[in-house]
Amino acid sequence: MCGRLNQHPDHTHSWREYRGFLELELPRFNVAPTESLALIREGRIDLARWWLTPSWSDGPSQKYSMFNARCEKLTQSPAFRGPFKSQRGVVPMSSFIEWRTSEGKKQPWSIHRDDACLYAAALWDEWQGEGETLLSCTIVTTAAAKAFEPWHHRMPVLLAGEEIERWLDNRTPIAADDPVFAPRLKFAWHIAPLPSAVGNARNKSPALMEPVGETVELAVEP
Repeated sequence: MCGRLNQHPDHTHSWREYRGFLELELPRFNVAPTESLALIREGRIDLARWWLTPSWSDGPSQKYSMFNARCEKLTQSPAFRGPFKSQRGVVPMSSFIEWRTSEGKKQPWSIHRDDACLYAAALWDEWQGEGETLLSCTIVTTAAAKAFEPWHHRMPVLLAGEEIERWLDNRTPIAADDPVFAPRLKFAWHIAPLPSAVGNARNKSPALMEPVGETVELAVEP
């Protein structure tokens, strides 16, 4: 699962190179579903609503949870089938946040790479309303890698190397059983506890992204 994230494009993040970057209001901290985030698609980067609104729907609705798309359902769900074929995008993240319950207390944890960006597989769609166009997206998830299971049973599909451009190339078909969805760590993860105030999505202070305890490193999995 991925329900909270940060987008802080420092000098190490190559997404600065995409068209539209300078028009974005970044950084964005503690981004929650239904809020706007930066989405890479078709050679540019735009702000999109993080809650997929299918083009054929009546409009924005929160009746169904649409901020994550399970990879197992990409070819089955009417909302995901079309975008999976031809409207794939990438959500660049400096980190994402997950909660782990211990002794009845929910502790937020920040997950990031060492001096590198995270690129989450996403799907997007455009809904045409009366005088408006809404660009929205959802982040694709897979089963958790074994090392990450103590935190959550799901995790975002994080792309590495050539997977990024392949996912963005909508001329290239990707099968439902593609290795890109494998539940494994393709690079080392650094996981650090955060202040409990992160739980309130209205709290956008970058200070809340500072660890309050020791960082755990999860190694690459074969």
